[in-house]
Amino acid sequence: MQQRVAEAKRPRVLVIANQKGGVGKTTTAINLGTALAAVGQPTLIIDLDPQGNASTGLGIPRAERKVTSYDVLMGAAPMADAVLPTRIPGLSIVPSTVDLTGAELELVGEKDRNFRLREALATFGNEGNLAYVLIDCPPSLSILTINAMVAADAAVVPLQCEFFALEGLSQLLKTLDLVRGGLNPKLEIQGIILTMFDRRNNLSDQVAADVRAHLGDKVYQTIIPRNVRISEAPSHGLPALVYDLRCPGSQAYIKLAGEMIQRERSIMAA
Repeated sequence: MQQRVAEAKRPRVLVIANQKGGVGKTTTAINLGTALAAVGQPTLIIDLDPQGNASTGLGIPRAERKVTSYDVLMGAAPMADAVLPTRIPGLSIVPSTVDLTGAELELVGEKDRNFRLREALATFGNEGNLAYVLIDCPPSLSILTINAMVAADAAVVPLQCEFFALEGLSQLLKTLDLVRGGLNPKLEIQGIILTMFDRRNNLSDQVAADVRAHLGDKVYQTIIPRNVRISEAPSHGLPALVYDLRCPGSQAYIKLAGEMIQRERSIMAA
């Protein structure tokens, strides 16, 4: 009974991953995290991309990124020292800088290289009384992405509605299977998010239909539309939900957060 209570207090760790760039990983991390925090689900975003776009998109100046995800992975600082608040109540972030690029080379010879983030999260515990941890990954299947998958309970996969979407997805699913087989047996697919959907383009409808035919209930019902306001928001250091709450993209992420919470409740009850 005590073990089940302890597990209930532990945050759910979700890796937002796709080795293809430009599919909306960082946009999803920022806006899904904002939406979750807004409905009373305290959330921590771990920026594991050397570009640091999630940090920039949440208004964290580079000068304030004193302790980063690089320091955490290299064992130079505990996770708690790297966590920064954002202007969104209930949403915090472990920021990133370009230093993270060096982690690839520095960790390659280490025996525990794939487990650094999981160990850091285990040591961190749940100091912020978090409901969720969202890990934003680089657009590659690197040591950084593997660390995120090993640390996660489940993967959330943004999938752009374009011609090569299924091809890229099949590669990612193979990687998830490999991680599940050797490094993290509990890893599952929490859901696949159809992003950048253009209703004026018949191809978007076809891709959405193909993905649902292949993966069924794993695909969220909520679709994220292609939306200029979502693209503009990061340049202001704001999530789209703060920049323009009423735009279609923001409303879609609010619906997605609700759908995710319902899915998580079903998983925990099973």
